[in-house]
Amino acid sequence: YGIAFGDLFLEDIRAYRVAKLAGTGLEPVFPVWGIPTDELAEQMMAGGLRARLTCVDPSKISAEMAGREWDAALLRELPSGVDPCGENGEFHSFCCAGPMFAGEIRVEAGERVERDGFCYAELVEKA
Repeated sequence: YGIAFGDLFLEDIRAYRVAKLAGTGLEPVFPVWGIPTDELAEQMMAGGLRARLTCVDPSKISAEMAGREWDAALLRELPSGVDPCGENGEFHSFCCAGPMFAGEIRVEAGERVERDGFCYAELVEKA
């Protein structure tokens, strides 16, 4: 048995996960490890994955991006040096549709709040 992680290139995070699973009988699996994030973002979008940004670090990207759909338009607006998958903590996302789901989780951005140096977007069920 194993647990799959979506980590891409942060060695310290990978080492942490491997250490925590040591002795549990569970094998850590890293299926997307090492794929360049610009290529991975393109592949995921082309495959039908849809997501929304739930939390952004406003020191790295605009606070107004919280709640936005993670799509090609958003990627074009990211400042230079920002990882398209948010791998360096620039943002976190919620996956709402893709080939791994039986159907779309219909959500839209609700209230946006700033707390502890981050900007969060509430996701609410779309009517």
